[in-house]
Amino acid sequence: MSPAADQSPAAGPAGQGAPSGQAGLPPGKDAPAGFWYGTDSWPVPVSGAGPYRLAPVDGSYGGYVGMAGNWARWQGCSAGNFLAWSGTNARQAAVNFSRYGAGIGTAVYWYMGGPGVDPHWNGSTKEAAAWGAVQAAHAIADADADKATYPVLFMDIEMPGIAPAPDNGWSVVYTSPCSGAARSGQHVSPALSRAEFNGFDDYLTAHSRFKAGVYSDPAIWQQIFGTGPDSRIPHTYEWTYEPETASLAAAPHGWCLPGRGASGCAQFFGDVAKSSQYAVMWQWSGGGGVRNPIGDFDQIDAAIIR
Repeated sequence: MSPAADQSPAAGPAGQGAPSGQAGLPPGKDAPAGFWYGTDSWPVPVSGAGPYRLAPVDGSYGGYVGMAGNWARWQGCSAGNFLAWSGTNARQAAVNFSRYGAGIGTAVYWYMGGPGVDPHWNGSTKEAAAWGAVQAAHAIADADADKATYPVLFMDIEMPGIAPAPDNGWSVVYTSPCSGAARSGQHVSPALSRAEFNGFDDYLTAHSRFKAGVYSDPAIWQQIFGTGPDSRIPHTYEWTYEPETASLAAAPHGWCLPGRGASGCAQFFGDVAKSSQYAVMWQWSGGGGVRNPIGDFDQIDAAIIR
C-alpha cells in the first residue's frame, strides 16, 4: 500500500450491477472463470478506450482497489498522511464493470490506525471498539464519495514501518496519534486489537451497504492478533499479499503462480484458506515489498461476491 499521485475523482454509478453480457471485451488471460486481474493504490497504465485492458498481464481490466482514507491523514499528522488513490484507474474499472460486465469495478480500503494511536486511549476494550467504529463511519463516507461498486470494504491492517507510527498503533501506545513517542509501560494486546476490529465490523454492517473485509498477511496478522481466539476470522472477507513475485509474466491462475508449487499459492490468514468463500483477493505483485517496474497487481475472485 503506497501513496498515489493521481487523486482525480472517480466516475461511474455507485452500486450499479453489471450487465449480463460481455460484448466488446477483448480476449485475455484472466482465469479461471470468475477470476480477474486488477490493480490497487498507485496509478497503473491501462490500455484501450473502453473496454480497458491490463496490458502488462494480458487481461481485461478487472478492478481497481483504492485507499478511501488514512487514519494519519484524518488525524492531521504531518507524516504518513498520503492517500493512495487513482481516479483514472477507478474510472476505467467502473466503465469495464458497468458497461462491459468485466470485473468488480472499484473497491476501497481504509488504512487503519490501531488502538495505540487512539487519541482517547484508556486501555479498555470498550474504547478500542469505539475507535474502530468511528473509523468505520469515516470509511463509509469516503467509500460512498469514491463511488465504490464492490460490496466489501477492507480494513488495511499492517505495520508499515513509517512515521508517525511504524506499527500503525497495533503494538505501541503513543502519547498522541501523531507524536511518534511511546507511552511508558503500555502496549496493545490482541484482545484490544480484536475489540477495535469488531467495532469497525459491527458499525460497518449496521450502518452501510458494505460487508467487512481485511487486508493483511499471515505473519502480520499473528503479530497483532496472536494465535488464539482473537486471531480467528473464518467468516470475514480477506485480501492477502503473500507470496509475491516481481515478474508480471508469471501472473497467477486461480490462487497460484505458475511453476511454484504450494509455495506459490496465496496465503490467507485467521482460519481462512484459499478454498474458502471468504478468500476474495490476492495482491500477487508490487505491494508487500516485492516490487515490479509498474505498480501493484491483484487477482480477484468475483465469482464469490458481487
